[in-house]
Amino acid sequence: MSTQRTINATAASLLGFLHAGPMTGWELDAAVENSIAHFWNVTRSQVYRELRTLADLGYVEAGNTGPRDRRPYSITDSGHRAFSAWIVRDPGSPIVRMPLLLTVFFGRHLPPERLAEIIQKEFSDGSEALRQFEDMKQSFGGDPFIRQVLQFGIDYQRTLLAWLRGLAGDPSIKPQSARDPGTR
Repeated sequence: MSTQRTINATAASLLGFLHAGPMTGWELDAAVENSIAHFWNVTRSQVYRELRTLADLGYVEAGNTGPRDRRPYSITDSGHRAFSAWIVRDPGSPIVRMPLLLTVFFGRHLPPERLAEIIQKEFSDGSEALRQFEDMKQSFGGDPFIRQVLQFGIDYQRTLLAWLRGLAGDPSIKPQSARDPGTR
């Protein structure tokens, strides 16, 4: 019986994508960008680094190099077992890394007008993210698991937008020139 090495969540996510069939690093990066990048940060360099590690572990197999030196990777039986062991584990506590919260936490050091600009930009970005999640939910409607993750994204963005409205309306931090980020 072989010893299975524990894999990290980023490597496991790549194995999850490879369940659909062989993909190049470029295709995996695009798959990440169009789906889990909304809640799981994976850089292109991480994709390639994790593919090398997964290949070294025998969890993926590299195919022949194709156009533009792109090499497709396929998940192996060992990779399926490693993914299966990973997916049933306790996910652990969430890690929140939100630059906006860090900025607001130290907001007393910002000129009020700059904080108002940041709030307005975050509101605009959050509104666009909400629209994207709603659009994605329409196109991914058939998979109930993906649909539930997208619903979380929708609920999260709605909550964030409501929080930003409250932040902008808080008289103890609101500059005189600030306006409600929900108005145009």
